[in-house]
Amino acid sequence: MVLMMGLGALLILGGLLYTARATIWRGPLSGRDSSQPVRGTLEPPRRGVGFLGWEANWPGVLLMALGAVLMAAGATL
Repeated sequence: MVLMMGLGALLILGGLLYTARATIWRGPLSGRDSSQPVRGTLEPPRRGVGFLGWEANWPGVLLMALGAVLMAAGATL
């Protein structure tokens, strides 16, 4: 019971860290990879929320879902 909840918590933390890593290492927010040239600011004018997309974050979401299932199963025992 405690082992399942602990493993679930670790999976949730791992999923959060994976999602954060995917967001941080996605690339520079400004510069040559941007959609528009930089105009005196660090942020490009048309940077979307592509980091929230399913393609980049599905492993992290899967880890968090598995962790939630393990924690719920451990709590019901």
